[in-house]
Amino acid sequence: MKRLSIDGALLYTPRILSDPRGVFLESFRAADLREATGRSIELAQVNCSVSSRGVLRGIHFADVPPGQAKYVMCVSGEAMDVVVDVRVGSPTYGRWEAVRLDDVSRQGIFLTEGLGHGFMALSESATVVYLCSSPYDPAHEHGIHPLDPDLAIEWPIDVEPVLSAKDAAAPTLKQARDAGILPSW
Repeated sequence: MKRLSIDGALLYTPRILSDPRGVFLESFRAADLREATGRSIELAQVNCSVSSRGVLRGIHFADVPPGQAKYVMCVSGEAMDVVVDVRVGSPTYGRWEAVRLDDVSRQGIFLTEGLGHGFMALSESATVVYLCSSPYDPAHEHGIHPLDPDLAIEWPIDVEPVLSAKDAAAPTLKQARDAGILPSW
């Protein structure tokens, strides 16, 4: 597990074993997460999202507490996965970091509670699976507009973004902070 530039975000690169039959890997190991972070993730829900090229989901986060930690992987296709520090008071508040998740490297990303998360499907179809520490609760779920010019996330310019109505209507980071809906660090 490699720490990313935002505290609480880590990238996991599994060891892939291949032979003429195909490949085998451990896509998630609780012991590796515990060793890297000193904590484990209690599995409360598993989400699976199948998206067409250009679909942009996020930037989503949950109220803290309870928050929602996530372990995200792309099991088919390719996606640009983005973590955004939306925790007011954090030294990296307002910063983002992107990693490419795909069905070749089989990497996964862990995000602690309070971080914003989004992804864009880069292949014709991308299947993203994420393990969640708490179940989805629409009353405690929030979003930041993924195309917020102040965040300036560098989404691929050769892919037209496709947003849900909910994500397209999401506030900017500044608007969310002014509304008091962001978690604290």
